[in-house]
Amino acid sequence: MNTAELIERHGPREAMEYDVVVVGAGPGGLATAIRLKQLAPDATVVVIEKGSEPGAHILSGAVMDPRALTELLPDWKTQGAPLLQPVTGDDVLFLSETGTTRTPDWLVPRNLHNDGCYVVSLGDVVRWLAQQAEGLSVEIFPGFAAAEVLYDETGAVRGVATGNVGIGKDGEPTGSFQLGMELVGKYTVFAEGARGHLGKQLIARYRLDEGRDPQSFAIGIKELWDVPAAQAKPGLVVHTAGWPMTDPTFGGGFLYHLSGGKVTLGFVVGLDYRNPYLSPFDELQRWKTHPAVRAHIEGGKRIGYGARAINNGTPQALPKTVFPGGALVGCDAGYLNAARIKGSHAAIKSGMLCAEALAPALAEGRQRDELGAYPQAFEKSWLHDELRQTRNFKLWFKKGKWIGNLMTGIEQWLLPKLGVASPPWTLHATKRDHEYLLPADRATPIAYPRPDGKLSFDRLSSVFLSNTNHEENQPAHLTLKDASVPVATNLSRYAGPEGRYCPAGVYEFVKAVDGADRLVINAQNCVHCKTCDIKDPTQNIVWVTPEGGGGPNYAGM
Repeated sequence: MNTAELIERHGPREAMEYDVVVVGAGPGGLATAIRLKQLAPDATVVVIEKGSEPGAHILSGAVMDPRALTELLPDWKTQGAPLLQPVTGDDVLFLSETGTTRTPDWLVPRNLHNDGCYVVSLGDVVRWLAQQAEGLSVEIFPGFAAAEVLYDETGAVRGVATGNVGIGKDGEPTGSFQLGMELVGKYTVFAEGARGHLGKQLIARYRLDEGRDPQSFAIGIKELWDVPAAQAKPGLVVHTAGWPMTDPTFGGGFLYHLSGGKVTLGFVVGLDYRNPYLSPFDELQRWKTHPAVRAHIEGGKRIGYGARAINNGTPQALPKTVFPGGALVGCDAGYLNAARIKGSHAAIKSGMLCAEALAPALAEGRQRDELGAYPQAFEKSWLHDELRQTRNFKLWFKKGKWIGNLMTGIEQWLLPKLGVASPPWTLHATKRDHEYLLPADRATPIAYPRPDGKLSFDRLSSVFLSNTNHEENQPAHLTLKDASVPVATNLSRYAGPEGRYCPAGVYEFVKAVDGADRLVINAQNCVHCKTCDIKDPTQNIVWVTPEGGGGPNYAGM
């Protein structure tokens, strides 16, 4: 039963009106709300968040550049922001299967310099930002998933509707059924993170990507460890390239020492990889067995796990960020700086720029028009300059890791030494990530080692650590356009890549009683990473919002 039928049966949805509705309580959404209330204290602002609380779905490395936060809240230190561990050192390592080459400090390119940055739990930073927003009378509704964009009679965005609650697997209302509610605003800001469910729809509806390069993504898989005191090196930042990635697959590892004997580590794999047998999850597990990595965590205990798609953040692929009635901020637009492996500062800055366009629009009595001042301000901002400087980073690696490493050195080390701030050339992408996958008969199978339960682990024990939970009696939020495609095409042609690119064991091919193959979707395992929505070679999988409050509940991540 669709929403229109439910409304006809149960009556109209409750509606609440605000000046500005913000979708997503991440760094971008909260920065939008905070900056707007700083500039227009009387404006009514609501932020809705699909996680059980702000920060529940936040996953990042994270080494945080505080530049944007300092602009937003100059007194963040005295206000108790959880930026507690300054970076104390950078190791950039090139790995072979057993060996390690450390890049001399004087050769480290500028994009990997972390002076003045902090090793943080971004989830904790977001929780603190939510407190600052509430202190300015921003309303925050956690546990409410924005499931539908609402449009007015002119075609402008007028707000969003939250998902219905209490729909059974059969699509019929249960005894706990409640219609979603409408949150209506003069403007609606979308800050859902990378590959936002509604952001994707808006980009298509308004053709915001027309004339732009296709967006490109990676998957980042992260773990949190407690390590013995003797191995703790608070503030040390380690990045690795090379093994276990094979040319031309883009990928690398990160390992950051927090305070209190905690280490956050993970692996990033570009979703333009070609081999359908590649498993990003298993690449992380075997990467941890390298001597240069295991030395940091051996004897420790894994206490957290999560995964998330990441924008590759080239300005060539940045869509138009405004449309009638709203705007995209943060990773919903694609502002992340992949070369710096940082996105939180970009999300905060983009939210601020959006708010600085919203405030005068509200003061002038405008509503549901295009906030042209927002992209104009971005063009003049330090964020624009920063992204321009690193605009070719990911694209060089599409040509192979050695070309990528060489050209990164030229663009991010040599040219700055010569006084050239930004490379004088621009590369462009022409294909989407899912278009790169090779048929299985043209690829080499990869034999991954079995997990040892000490350094390496299986998917299901990992998902357990993410505290993921979904109401089981609800329609699956991982939907198929055509139920025959997974077996007829993905399994027969690509050897069923769903079972490997998903980091949570959601997809598995099993034999039915009659011996036929079928795809089982374990939607309750989903950590909302969006990888399937991006990498499915037939683009047959569509991720939609489950009931609010479902998904992971990350702690310390």
